[in-house]
Amino acid sequence: MLRCLALAAALTLSACVTAQPTAGDPAAFRALVPDGAEAEVLADGFWWSEGPVWRPDEGDLLFSDVPRNTVYRWAEGDGLSVYLRPASRAFGSETPGETGSNGLILDAEGRLLLAGHGSRAVTRLDPGSFVQDVLADRFDGRRFNSPNDLVLAASGALYVTDPPYGLAGHDDSPEKEQPHNGVYRIDPDGTVTLLIDDLTRPNGVVLSPDGRTLVVANSDPERAVWMTYPVRADGSVGDGTLLFDATAWVREGRPGLPDGMAVDTDGRVYIATLSGVQIFDKTGVYVGTIWCPQYPVSCTFGGRNNDMLFIVGESSAWSIQTRVKGFRLPKGLN
Repeated sequence: MLRCLALAAALTLSACVTAQPTAGDPAAFRALVPDGAEAEVLADGFWWSEGPVWRPDEGDLLFSDVPRNTVYRWAEGDGLSVYLRPASRAFGSETPGETGSNGLILDAEGRLLLAGHGSRAVTRLDPGSFVQDVLADRFDGRRFNSPNDLVLAASGALYVTDPPYGLAGHDDSPEKEQPHNGVYRIDPDGTVTLLIDDLTRPNGVVLSPDGRTLVVANSDPERAVWMTYPVRADGSVGDGTLLFDATAWVREGRPGLPDGMAVDTDGRVYIATLSGVQIFDKTGVYVGTIWCPQYPVSCTFGGRNNDMLFIVGESSAWSIQTRVKGFRLPKGLN
């Protein structure tokens, strides 16, 4: 059985703007994850698992298998089943790249929102008909590349990353319409605003509990970093600050690239890195790592008390008990 081990060992990393070796804080880490905690394997055998979201009303976990164009459902007692297939329909493409959905979240009413690689759109699933309504698929009259991840703000705005992974050939695809790989804000009225255009591969994205900080992963092997951006009152963002740099790890040949994240109620960020799920406090200080036998791709909090961390890796899904709760916007807040 595959297992993840919770450790607070010293690591060589770049935290904030320093590139000096930094040791984790064992006491702080044990306050988050029980000593010797091991993760349970929920399911495996996936091609590429991504974008997990816990649905508290249904008591289940949904996550994407991007190449298989499928959203899977896992629930205790029920096990694994197919929830949605196809998850994202290729739109007008002769040579689609990654055709499935990627990031999944819930809106304020608990409906599923999908970042669609194949559809090149952000969609909302009608829970009755299973029809996907397009919330946005263009900026400045041009189609998105392939929305990857998304996060909901208390205002009802969505922050969305848009790398080219869903296009065959990526930046060289003749179907790529955007001149950049951007991070966007989609307002409740459907207005789309470009916020960040200088990240070559924007990927995972989360907001701090107070909504004042946006964290974005850049999955470029030449600049494998996580950046933080201050969020202004109008929903725009300021200049970015480096949170963590894994570029040296990529050059060492470690598998994986910067990807998905989760946030707890105290603003700590849990980031899927090349060596496990690393935890940083809200000031950007490294706390510790949940090591995994496969490199993790993304994570989310859930479970009956919202104190279970669910992790999806390249071909597996795990859960591990924590001593803290994940942050979740109150239902109906916006």
